[in-house]
Amino acid sequence: MSRTNNVIDIIEAGIRAENLRQIAISNNIANLETPDYRRVDVKFEEFLSKCLKTGNTVDLNKIVPELYRPKKTPVKENGNDVNYEGEVGQMIKNSIRHKALVRLLSKKYKQIELAIQTP
Repeated sequence: MSRTNNVIDIIEAGIRAENLRQIAISNNIANLETPDYRRVDVKFEEFLSKCLKTGNTVDLNKIVPELYRPKKTPVKENGNDVNYEGEVGQMIKNSIRHKALVRLLSKKYKQIELAIQTP
């Protein structure tokens, strides 16, 4: 696999993870007052980091973001641990990462297009 394709694969995997994270955050906010609801988050960066450290060729389509319940946040009286302000902050951070990844992907494709068009 060429280095360019690898970079594109990494960016695309990141975009998929950010999409899933956005859904998880939205579900957390939707369940803000649901009794005994525990917030959900996405594990992806750890998986990606492990794969990149091995140095082996990895099929990034097989690195699937995983939903999990952190259970590290304080629980309210109703058993719910969703913090509205925290979730909005996570949503903003996630949106910024998503936009950055989409811009990077766009630039990579523009570089490829430019290389093809250059005689």
